[in-house]
Amino acid sequence: MNVVIITGASSGIGREFVLQMDRSFGRIDEFWLIARRRDKMEETAKALRHRTRIFPLDITGKLDTLEEALIRHKAVVRMLINCAGYGIMGSFSEQDADRELGMIRLNCEALTAVTHCVLPFMRRNSRIIQIASAAAFLPRPDFAVYAATKAYVLSFSRALGEELREAGIYVTCVCPGPVDTPFFQLAEATGSTLSMKKYMVTPERVVELALRDSYHRRAMSLCGLPVRALLLISRAVPHQVILDIMTQMGKKCQNVKRKDTKNAVEANVFHRKCKRDQELPENAEKI
Repeated sequence: MNVVIITGASSGIGREFVLQMDRSFGRIDEFWLIARRRDKMEETAKALRHRTRIFPLDITGKLDTLEEALIRHKAVVRMLINCAGYGIMGSFSEQDADRELGMIRLNCEALTAVTHCVLPFMRRNSRIIQIASAAAFLPRPDFAVYAATKAYVLSFSRALGEELREAGIYVTCVCPGPVDTPFFQLAEATGSTLSMKKYMVTPERVVELALRDSYHRRAMSLCGLPVRALLLISRAVPHQVILDIMTQMGKKCQNVKRKDTKNAVEANVFHRKCKRDQELPENAEKI
């Protein structure tokens, strides 16, 4: 039985892979969707033409259920797509340690574990797509752990692709910039992503290009000119120079933010004073 396995399939990029592949992958017997939220996956499955098997798993734990299903159904995995992950923004020293470590477990350890579990069930011309990020290209202050986890995904994927080349299994690492998904709801809880949103692209565009690049056996999938430019800069310019520039830009953004906050507070005070003055009787003393 030919199957496609997608982690993080309940929302965002993972869900978009499910929807696009359902329309065009006619030789696949089943889609296996993996995420923690069963309700979201069931909702997606109702809209699909393919048979769907749902695995409501926390992939940072044991993968016995997945491995047993692969054996029991004699699955041939034609494509594995690892989309599960999250990011936290803000100064490292101010973040909750458990959440930072959880990010490492999901973005790195779980991705590695799922890949290792599924790989024996893949055949020649199978594909692996790993979702990294443009943050993988260089260290990112205020995004330190997330960028480091995605650097791991990129390095692991490139090396694995070389190891599997002779076996005819091809690995594509997807490195998008900001994507319009629920990812930012969590990231913004601990830091501002405003500067990133000007470069935001849709998940539809990222997934369409990723599938095309995977088909053409490309090692990386880069969506958009800003991402390509960032990769070239990260290779050509010493990282310390880039970090110095990023630090100065961050300080400038903080100054602008403080100024905007101050102006907003002053405007609010002025508005309340004007409103109060309007409500006073004509013979009342105005202060």
